[in-house]
Amino acid sequence: MIGDHTRNNSPDFQDLPWDQPLADWPHLCSRLEQVQHCPSRHPVVFVNYSGILYAIKELPPGLAQKEYENLLKMEEHRLPSVTPISYSERSTPRGISSFLITRYLVASIPYRSLFMRSDLGRYLQPLLDAMAGLLVQLHLAGIFWGDCSLSNTLFRRDAGALQAYLVDAETAEAHTPRLAPVLRHHDLEIMLENVDGDLVDLEALGHLPKNFPVRETGASILERYRRLWEEITRDEVINPDERYRIQERIRALNALGFSVGDVEIHNSDSGGRLQMRFFITDRNYYRDQLLGLTGISAGEMQARQMMNEINELKAYLSQINNRSIPLSAAAKHWFENFYQPVINQLHPIIGQQNANSDPAELYCQVLENKWFLSERAHQDIGHQAAADDYLRRYG
Repeated sequence: MIGDHTRNNSPDFQDLPWDQPLADWPHLCSRLEQVQHCPSRHPVVFVNYSGILYAIKELPPGLAQKEYENLLKMEEHRLPSVTPISYSERSTPRGISSFLITRYLVASIPYRSLFMRSDLGRYLQPLLDAMAGLLVQLHLAGIFWGDCSLSNTLFRRDAGALQAYLVDAETAEAHTPRLAPVLRHHDLEIMLENVDGDLVDLEALGHLPKNFPVRETGASILERYRRLWEEITRDEVINPDERYRIQERIRALNALGFSVGDVEIHNSDSGGRLQMRFFITDRNYYRDQLLGLTGISAGEMQARQMMNEINELKAYLSQINNRSIPLSAAAKHWFENFYQPVINQLHPIIGQQNANSDPAELYCQVLENKWFLSERAHQDIGHQAAADDYLRRYG
């Protein structure tokens, strides 16, 4: 071994057959796991340590450290990406190679699995929204991806939507204080070319529905990106007596999941009017709120759905107690009497490392099932009955 770096509280990975090419590891290493993933231009294997899966990617010298550092920057910006664990440079029979280790993204789905589903129509629009949203988040943070594609992305279910995660950061670059428009546009051009290539490959393999609009898919992501970018970056001009519109705008951005770090207000050129500029920090508004109140780590749309339920409970508890109940007290009541009992009921499903095992997503699916069953029964059937029914049908 020439050099390595591993994060604290991680395995040391020293029992792996590093002196052999990754392609030979299936015959040499008992820790290997078969995990569904997209084809990669670099060898990739998955290893299991105490029930936790890690992805190991073999790269040319120097690239593993670069990608590790890029992923660390994304982690600092709280961007949706895989978690870097370790990088190293080692001698192999083919010469010097570098190795990147990342934590496997539990409950994730490769794009090929989504596009090959019989119910693709259910997931296509959320997938396009998720890709556009990921690019917007990266560009807001000053990150140039350089290789945006479906195959370099993983998806997780997020309360009826999808969340996209960057899994390949070899070509990424961090720019401060912001990403230049020319680089932003270049990233979008790369996305268009790569998405077309990803889908042409699937079409050639016969894995797409007949007459699927291959060439229109990247353009649809681009249009969604432009609409979202315009909505969150536009300035707004108001009259001096319309300061209430500041909170309106902040609430609108929060509804999209974006947190507002600062608001800049100055006189516009239009005689006495004020120009507002909003500075976005990240797309974790509801996630942060839910995590702070309950300790639950969830996707943004999952957190939004659960926070809606907590706020509804707060209103109900305030009404029956004839006094205002703090949100923190309502959240504690919700966690102990609604969320945790449902998660306990779903224990047979949780723990399986697949796309259907995420506790937050399972809870949201039970909520959706509860709504459907309550509509059919013309009354609220309750969480326990909804979870029982869900287990019978999907457990």
